[in-house]
Amino acid sequence: MPEVTRSIEIPAPPSAVWAWLSTQDGLRRWLSPDLVIDARVGGAYRMPGGDGETWVSGVVLEMVPEGRLVLSWLEEESGWVHPGRLVISLEPTAAGTLVHLVHDGFAGIGKPGWEATREAYERGADKHQVLRRLAGVVTAAGV
Repeated sequence: MPEVTRSIEIPAPPSAVWAWLSTQDGLRRWLSPDLVIDARVGGAYRMPGGDGETWVSGVVLEMVPEGRLVLSWLEEESGWVHPGRLVISLEPTAAGTLVHLVHDGFAGIGKPGWEATREAYERGADKHQVLRRLAGVVTAAGV
């Protein structure tokens, strides 16, 4: 399945990392300051995309405390017929928490040339470094 994956190990337990994934205020600190989200399963969200022009919206598909946050992911007015997904999962390690961020579902968005969209997300993942921003807020807050 075509996907864009990034991972980072954060020297804090999953409970400390989860605190930044489970609320609107926490997500705004590292994902997008303009995010509006009803942080519960079935809750809607909306935020500007990384390019500052596109808007991304969807719903919370899954919230497993200290385990995983899954959002549907739809670029508004970009020709997407169906959403992809953003999956953020936490894995405890001896040193803290391994955080995986995966964008998937590109082949199913219904947009001709979806491969170029996946490639753009690959470049965007390197450019925007959202996991490093997450690590920064977690470590700055202390454990």
